[in-house]
Amino acid sequence: MSAKSKQAKGKKEGLSRRSFLKWSAVAGAGSALVPAGVRTAHAGDLGKIDLRGSFPLEEATIADLQQAMESHQVTARELVRMYLHRINQIDQHGPQLRSLIETNPEAVAIADQLDAERAKGHVRGPMHGIPVVLKDNYDTADRMMTTAGSRALDGVPAREDSTAAAKLREAGAIILAKANLSEWANFRANRPVSGWSGRGRQCRNPYVIDRSPCGSSSGSAAAVAANLATASLGTETNGSILCPSSINGCAAIKTTVGLTSRAGVIPIAHSQDCVGPICRTVADAATVLGPLTGVDPRDPATFESEGHFYNDYRQFLDPAALQGARIGVLRRNYFGQHEHTDRVVEPTLQILRDLGAEVVDSTSIFIDLSQLGNRTTQVLLDEFKHDINAYLDTRPDLSVHTLEDLIAFNDADAANEMPYFLQELFIAARDTGRPLDDPNYLADLAFIRRVGGADGIDRVMQENSLDALFAPTRGPACVIDLLNGDRFFVGSSTPGAIAGYPTVTVPAGFVFNELPIGVSFMGGRWSEPTLIGFAYAFEQATHARRPPRFLRTLNLP
Repeated sequence: MSAKSKQAKGKKEGLSRRSFLKWSAVAGAGSALVPAGVRTAHAGDLGKIDLRGSFPLEEATIADLQQAMESHQVTARELVRMYLHRINQIDQHGPQLRSLIETNPEAVAIADQLDAERAKGHVRGPMHGIPVVLKDNYDTADRMMTTAGSRALDGVPAREDSTAAAKLREAGAIILAKANLSEWANFRANRPVSGWSGRGRQCRNPYVIDRSPCGSSSGSAAAVAANLATASLGTETNGSILCPSSINGCAAIKTTVGLTSRAGVIPIAHSQDCVGPICRTVADAATVLGPLTGVDPRDPATFESEGHFYNDYRQFLDPAALQGARIGVLRRNYFGQHEHTDRVVEPTLQILRDLGAEVVDSTSIFIDLSQLGNRTTQVLLDEFKHDINAYLDTRPDLSVHTLEDLIAFNDADAANEMPYFLQELFIAARDTGRPLDDPNYLADLAFIRRVGGADGIDRVMQENSLDALFAPTRGPACVIDLLNGDRFFVGSSTPGAIAGYPTVTVPAGFVFNELPIGVSFMGGRWSEPTLIGFAYAFEQATHARRPPRFLRTLNLP
């Protein structure tokens, strides 16, 4: 299908100044609750910034910010300082989202350099001067830490940028902060709490503060949703980009494994881990994705992307992309599990039809995941045991060097690291993790990929002549429960995760008018251009996203 190169302008439905100032007014009262270890740059003078007449950050897209910088309405330096002010007022005080673990003390200086380049007529591209947030499992060779939220890795910065961080810097982006996350990307305990980490403590959902932000890219989504940064990067093994993006009203791209480099990213499992953007609009996510792609000798999986990647995905932003497309509904898999989710998602099928798509809603659109058993968990344990030790080898300055060291650290620091949940997955990986040349591991890995790919997504799409699959991304956010852990409904990330295939999620509506729900477009390997077009067309027809109101709790009717 053809695609037209059109750029979204984005909606300007910003948080009202009255709401913003309401939270600013209670900043002092909440200061004692800021968790120990959170590092905020320039906190001493942030309160002196006068926001009256400043450029409106709320819901501003990358294109909006570029236009503003080109027309001298705002500089990159001013953008950084305004974002830092919002972080201080909203993240650390007021609603206390705790979406960010630390801000970059060099951000203003980097912005000054990029402003100087712009003044000389040199603009590196669409990311020039744009503040972004990285999940705290991306190595950055600067004064910020890279810890996966764990106190075990705190105190010593990484020696080298992750490839993703380096590519963003080269593209002119400003790394503004490190985002809080579900510690160790939600791969430590059997009963974790999404968004909780030893360093950052509990990240919260900006729409309803006592609700979960999901995970593991919790802070990456919550910060962007709350307009604390223009864009962010998350990581996904199974649902860790898609779930928080859906629950926090964001658009995001879970990439094909190998499209973006994982080098310098704290791993779970190399067969499923991927790097992808989380933004407020599909256009912004497409803009961020371009600089991240390309072959990287540090990550052999990227060799297979040769001939399949683009350096600019904005060319696929086509509002007519769904015209003539055949979209298969994964009804048997993901509908009928949660009535409130269904009430949001069912009407979107008619929107797809109105946009010219042929919606194939048949019992044949089904992926059988029941046969997986515990094989997926065991393969993740196998790969984690190998991959985490290999990663720690790249950080020789740390006091922990092996998975065994991490387990011992958590035991010794249990009051801080394990007050609510334990480390059963760490122990299981240590005790049951198989070598990567073990025939049983290789057989299980091949089986899992076949269930998700050849016998799953590929089969369903080929047999029904489909251009994409469609499903709710995740149900609404549950209440944060530190004692009992997460309680989520629905969740359509598994087929793409185990196959290593892409998914794009986009906001679709709200449960009880307050809790965001997203929908997912899924496809075969390297199908990001097609999925971006479909998600963009849907987004432009619905404009379902709106900024959060930072409600303390959900008052049900």
